[in-house]
Amino acid sequence: MTGIKGLILLIEDEPQMRRFLRVTLQSEGYDLIETPSGGEGLSQAATRNPDVILLDLGLPDLDGLEVLARLREWSQTPIIILSARERERDKISALDSGADDYLTKPFSAGELLARIRVACRHKSMRDSQAEPVFVLDALKVDLAARRVFLKDVEVHLTPIEYKLLAYLVRNAGKVLTHKQLLKEVWGPAYADQAHYVRVYMGMLRHKLEEDPSRPSYFINEPGVGYRMRSE
Repeated sequence: MTGIKGLILLIEDEPQMRRFLRVTLQSEGYDLIETPSGGEGLSQAATRNPDVILLDLGLPDLDGLEVLARLREWSQTPIIILSARERERDKISALDSGADDYLTKPFSAGELLARIRVACRHKSMRDSQAEPVFVLDALKVDLAARRVFLKDVEVHLTPIEYKLLAYLVRNAGKVLTHKQLLKEVWGPAYADQAHYVRVYMGMLRHKLEEDPSRPSYFINEPGVGYRMRSE
């Protein structure tokens, strides 16, 4: 990682938001590059190799979704969308286009910092190419051995249940849309079968959650998809 905690590229045209984020991030030990335009943001991303990109959708020169698409043509850097657009279809479009996360303005400094920590962990995991052992409270998932434990007791999952769990674990903390889950777990031909995700998520919750009606591991993002809690 660059700098103390990491180098963050902020692509945001609103001066007040840039000021808030500058104070927040620098006080936490992050190095920061700021740019108010999409074109300059693309240039900075290519030349400075940031650890995380914070991207506003409402930019003066390019739509943020276009910037996102162009970044994803060559970069796997974690991208967190910052936007005043609250419609579910905007969130789904950004996430399906390759964003790692989506925060709707206004948001708290604590929430942003938590999402950045998750993004940095994803980057470190991807860079190391390690098959980690994921541990969260009483849940343990050994991805290399393909074994799942709850309170040190092995839990047997069907192949589809395990494939869904493994994809959630590898992307823990990241919002995954129904379309992404269907494509990765069932294949592109099932992209419109959203009920598959609901059914199998229910099965995972019954096997792994202490109270399936109040899940603590598998968090529903209404109208968008699911997020595996990471901390």
